Amino acid sequence: MSGKVCSQLNTIIKISCLNELNIIKSVVDCLDGSCNNNEEANQMIEEFTAHLQSLGKSENTIRTYSHDVTMYLHWCQDSFGEEPQLLYRANILDYISYMRNIRGYHPRTVNNHLSSLKSLNEYLIMSGRQTEAAVLDSDFMKIQIQYASPCTVEKKDVEAFRQRLLESGSKRDFCLVSLYAYSGMRRSECVNLKLDQVDLTAKEIRIVGKGDKHRLVYINDKIVYAIREYLKVRNSDSPYLFVSRQSEKLNPSRINQIFNRYSDVITPKTLRHYFCSNALENGYSIHEVANQAGHSNVQTTLIYSNPTAKEMKDNRMVRDTVVCDDSDDTRTHKIFRALDEICYDFDLSKPIWLDS
Repeated sequence: MSGKVCSQLNTIIKISCLNELNIIKSVVDCLDGSCNNNEEANQMIEEFTAHLQSLGKSENTIRTYSHDVTMYLHWCQDSFGEEPQLLYRANILDYISYMRNIRGYHPRTVNNHLSSLKSLNEYLIMSGRQTEAAVLDSDFMKIQIQYASPCTVEKKDVEAFRQRLLESGSKRDFCLVSLYAYSGMRRSECVNLKLDQVDLTAKEIRIVGKGDKHRLVYINDKIVYAIREYLKVRNSDSPYLFVSRQSEKLNPSRINQIFNRYSDVITPKTLRHYFCSNALENGYSIHEVANQAGHSNVQTTLIYSNPTAKEMKDNRMVRDTVVCDDSDDTRTHKIFRALDEICYDFDLSKPIWLDS
């Protein structure tokens, strides 16, 4: 091979090596930029989390908000190659379209994600990093509240469930289920309940609920008895009422395991629903039930407080079994039927004025 050819080959090899080095350098620079963006995004999420904690938000709320913000930033990274440090109106609108049309999220899920991003937006404005509102109230999807979701369990179902727990021999589990069924407490509230919050003499429990809101929950004799029996065998120095062998505080996932083991139907949420319905049937007002359950809005209580399916059927049968022996009874029966038709067309929560 001639010297001229060798020289040309060496030149080509050098150029090729330089090109490869440039490509590698570009990739490294790109990765460095991506790492920097990720670090800045992670720092923003950490600061946002600290802000939520300072507001007294619950652990579940903080975890959900952080998760939703992280999902949004990942979408930004996949869509245009970076995770922005601010919220931009155009990006939010594209993300809403993505959630609705590409992912097919339920309107309530879309609103939950928007609530998280709106909270982040408010934090960025408060901290002086941003001046414009990127998430508007008009972005939230309107949802028809479903009030006709009757309670799926009856008193006999709940008592049969408690009996199975009683026969299991676990006084802790029996106490836990009794507290759920007859106090209306949330799962997180039961897990975080401390001994000094329980007053068995006064039959009261001081609850620290969502958003660090305090309320007083009144308990009946069934709960008092169950707690006293549990305390007799409870062997722990933990400040929390419900403990386990592995931890000084019962894990929420363990509560789900307890319910799944003894019932295929009843869940902590089911018992909370049952409590609201049962309390209203026994003469409590909607405001009293809302306070006991920790609902800041009575509309939330209404969702839980519908009658059971059996009661709805029984009420319907009472109307339909009106005896029509003469003309007066026939007219009465027709009036009942007409009122049924009116109920479907008018909002009966509003007063109807009749001419005298």
